[in-house]
Amino acid sequence: MTIKIDKKIKGYGVVRPEGKSAALAPAAANVPVPAGAEVIQMHEKVERPDVLIGSTYKIKSPLFEHALYVTLNDIVLNAGTVHELRRPFEIFVNSKNMDHFQWIVALTRIMSAVFRKGGDVTFLVEELKAVFDPRGGYFKPGGVYMPSIVAELGAVIEQHMKMIGLIRDPDISEAQRALISEKRAAYEAGAKKNAEISGDLAGAGAGAARKSESAGSFPPGATMCGKCNTSAVVLMDGCATCLNCGYSKCG
Repeated sequence: MTIKIDKKIKGYGVVRPEGKSAALAPAAANVPVPAGAEVIQMHEKVERPDVLIGSTYKIKSPLFEHALYVTLNDIVLNAGTVHELRRPFEIFVNSKNMDHFQWIVALTRIMSAVFRKGGDVTFLVEELKAVFDPRGGYFKPGGVYMPSIVAELGAVIEQHMKMIGLIRDPDISEAQRALISEKRAAYEAGAKKNAEISGDLAGAGAGAARKSESAGSFPPGATMCGKCNTSAVVLMDGCATCLNCGYSKCG
């Protein structure tokens, strides 16, 4: 049977076999559909291989009698292709000190579960590094301040993620590198001049300081930088300047 349509079509509906219709209302065609949260799921099941590659890091803290040994094992995805990627898969912490055994085991199991879940796991670094010990923190060799043992664990994970390419340091421009070198050279020149004026005793002390600086540390009188958490801030021309990252309150 032929039906002649002599009016403008304003809507249509699909008649299903069970008699139900899903008619589209005319006004609903112009209503924007709210965007929902994008859910990303892994498209393949990743099981633990028999052999994993990894690295072990030693943490020696004044808060612990014995050292902590942190082992991070990685899984290699898409091995042998241009999309090869190395990701952390599990973490273990071992030590002779059994005082904190419970929370260490719980923390490593939770982090291993996060690693195996997939997605962006770099957020763990900032979460761990933000943990402060109410009893106070400590300085690592080189003048880097650690607010807690958990924060140093986060620093170890950050170091490992940088090694495998998950985290990249922000590139420092050549101009900023030149500025840091210039500031450090000016400070060392001023310290040498003051040592020569002060006499043999002060000169010997400055020589020891320069020797320490050449080994990779910073002047003994340097204070902690609020940007890079390193004891490398010295007073130059009335401005507090960091000899590690170049930060200065005077700009």
